[in-house]
Amino acid sequence: MTATPASASFLDRLRTAGVEPGDSEEQRLNKSLLMFATGLISVASMLWVAIYWALGPEVSSTPPLAFELVLVGNLLLYIATRNFDFFRVTQLALFLFGPFAMQWGMGTFIDSSGIVLWGLLAPVGAILFFGVRESIAWFFAWVFMILMSGFFDFYLAPPVNARLPFAVPVQTVVVFFALNFVAVATIIYLLLRYSIQEKQKIQARLQEAHVALEAEQERSERLLLNILPSPVAERLKASDQTIADGFADVTVMFADIVEFTRMAAHMSPEEVFAMLNRVFSAFDELAEKFGLERIKTIGDAYMVAGGLNQNNACHSEAIADMAIAMRDLLQRDFSINATKLQARIGIGSGPVVAGVVGKKKFIYDVWGDTVNIASRVTSEGSPGMIQCDVPTWERLRDRFEFMDPRTLHLKGKGDMTVYRLLGRKAPSVSAASAPGESTPVPAR
Repeated sequence: MTATPASASFLDRLRTAGVEPGDSEEQRLNKSLLMFATGLISVASMLWVAIYWALGPEVSSTPPLAFELVLVGNLLLYIATRNFDFFRVTQLALFLFGPFAMQWGMGTFIDSSGIVLWGLLAPVGAILFFGVRESIAWFFAWVFMILMSGFFDFYLAPPVNARLPFAVPVQTVVVFFALNFVAVATIIYLLLRYSIQEKQKIQARLQEAHVALEAEQERSERLLLNILPSPVAERLKASDQTIADGFADVTVMFADIVEFTRMAAHMSPEEVFAMLNRVFSAFDELAEKFGLERIKTIGDAYMVAGGLNQNNACHSEAIADMAIAMRDLLQRDFSINATKLQARIGIGSGPVVAGVVGKKKFIYDVWGDTVNIASRVTSEGSPGMIQCDVPTWERLRDRFEFMDPRTLHLKGKGDMTVYRLLGRKAPSVSAASAPGESTPVPAR
């Protein structure tokens, strides 16, 4: 016969100590511990029943058998109802009162071989299943029951010569004293050992989760810093308010891949992605090298800005150096630019507004006339050309070589003077050599 879904579910809950998917680690441990304790006491009760039965009429085996059946019945009731709070209280109550009831049925402390020691499992279990504070009441209940039993034994126990004819022999009483001490101590030890082992496993899992969380947090930090400048990322983490800042002096650069659309039409999507990814990844490395912020890519266009943070005071020079490095990389490094792409580059300097756009899929972007000028100057350039507006030229003219100015008609701007950036000026002997210093030899 195959088990029905209901019986299979019952057996599964019995096998897993009634642990539910939503239980906390502590709740899982409490359920496992109480199930383990019930199993240990049931095994001990079975052993006691067998020994009592072997003694014949000297000791009745009915009380321990009844105690075991009640324990198991309460456990099955818990598995069926899933009410762990009720099971926890009632099972500990059985641990506490069952041994005293059996002693009162057998006679005195001595006649029962100190079976009330088993009741000590209730306050010990309360420490494990409830907590230290809640266990105090259970311990005082056990002490009260001990004192009450002692009072009854002292004042109500019959004299030795009036005892029943089936009194337990002294040798048997001594043996059961030893068995009760050893059994109770063993169960307490096993429960504590199991509890400590499980808590160590929980701590190990928590440590692993903590390490994984730290790794995930570090990964999230890296992803966030790939999208936003570091100061902006810190502000975004600290507050959900809108982030928008005005900057009076920023240099913006656009790089536009020439005839990219025509080339991509004859390539697979994977090839197009691989080509752009190699080039733009190399551009990202250059931006990091020169301390600049990659703002975004728009199709085959790449945008970077300097002056949005305090890391690079000479951001216009850094932008110019990066533009030259980008141009040279496309012209010379065919491991990255295997398809021999060319780019138009435009640079503009001036005020911008920068901020975080969106709430979920947010981006960091910049706006303003400076951005528009850099974009228009780029689109009016030629392959391999780096064009700068007048404010950028004024900042760089002492350290960089430019061609003569020319006038462009920019859409929405009218006529505008631009300069073509060629490269850095070679250091002059007078500027490079200070008194008492030797003139450096240019690198070949």
